[in-house]
Amino acid sequence: MKDPLREIADLRRILDVARHMAVVNDLDVLLGTIVEAACEVLGCERATIYLYDAERRELYSRVAKGIDAIRFPADRGIAGAAATARACVNVPDAYADARFNPEFDRKHGFRTRNLLAIPLENLDGDLIGVVQAINKHGAAFDREDESLAEALSAQAGVALERARLLEQYAEKQRMQRDLDLARSIQQGLFPKRDPHVPGYEIAGWNRPADETGGDCYDFIPLSGGRLALLLADATGHGIGAALVIAEARSLVRALLSVTDDLARVAVAVNRLLAHDLAGDRFVTAFLGVLDPVRHCVEYVSGGQGPLLLVTREAAVQRPANALPFAVLDELDQIEIGRFDLAPGATLVLLTDGFYEAGDPQGELFGEARVISFIQGRAAEPLGDTIVALHDAIQHFTRNAPQADDLTALLVRRL
Repeated sequence: MKDPLREIADLRRILDVARHMAVVNDLDVLLGTIVEAACEVLGCERATIYLYDAERRELYSRVAKGIDAIRFPADRGIAGAAATARACVNVPDAYADARFNPEFDRKHGFRTRNLLAIPLENLDGDLIGVVQAINKHGAAFDREDESLAEALSAQAGVALERARLLEQYAEKQRMQRDLDLARSIQQGLFPKRDPHVPGYEIAGWNRPADETGGDCYDFIPLSGGRLALLLADATGHGIGAALVIAEARSLVRALLSVTDDLARVAVAVNRLLAHDLAGDRFVTAFLGVLDPVRHCVEYVSGGQGPLLLVTREAAVQRPANALPFAVLDELDQIEIGRFDLAPGATLVLLTDGFYEAGDPQGELFGEARVISFIQGRAAEPLGDTIVALHDAIQHFTRNAPQADDLTALLVRRL
């Protein structure tokens, strides 16, 4: 018969652990507390907590007193038997039980004599994990040990669920802070204001689909009052695309500081991006130079299209005149395109999120609607026109979640 004083001491220890578990928010600290309590209350050499990964249907250890982390299918071994049966499993002779895996003993020179495994559940009865005690001092685990283990596991399961939820929440908050910081940095890379070029009105705008996006636009002043124009779109959206587009923008800016030869810049940007990016990533980009004296925009458009030149009466639609950047290691035979800008003409550069926005029936907004929209607002400021176009897109899609990044760059000759 168990010593009554010892039994009272064990119950007090469980109560102490329960009180401690109620205020501990750190999952690893809590796991360590439960392991130490199991070893003390059950009088055993080692204890392990296996948490349950429902998605992968596996048990895995984050804390194991004296051993390394372990992961295995949730129906394997003694712990798996406890998880499957949702009941205490008491094994007085480990090597006599076919469910026992002796591989750990062989690997570490350890000898497992007996085990006690108890499932951990939350208040809804969902499996949280299994606590496994190994090698009771001087004897095998008995019925009183099972009762103590069940009392401990009842407290531990609820506490572990709470700690896991808090850990998931904290991780989500940390990731959100990182994304907010990334968004702030990316938004800081966009022009602070639209440029002033005599005889012209110019406006840029961006709205990412996620916290960070894979589109960008930029204005880079050149000699002789000219202005370089950049509109670029990296494959995908989110943080990966944001990193790619930041590199592309930096490369364009750096090369334009050395040469304003668009063909040379395009070839160099393509080569450098192809060297850096994975094979499934590329960047579509319009790179042009506005010359307010000759009233034209010369350009290279690597996969970025359609390119629209809109007047009140008509519209010119052109496709890209080069491959997207990083599709091939080298770009050959770069063709320089040119738009001549008559008074009132508007050069419209939009990423594909505008054209490919769909209504509930699957119809796309398309080029014709964009052209008609721009023509109907020839007298409005370009910044207001872009905002109104975005509103029209939202109305067309019935305010569906934005599926792609949206970026616009408009140039109008006054």
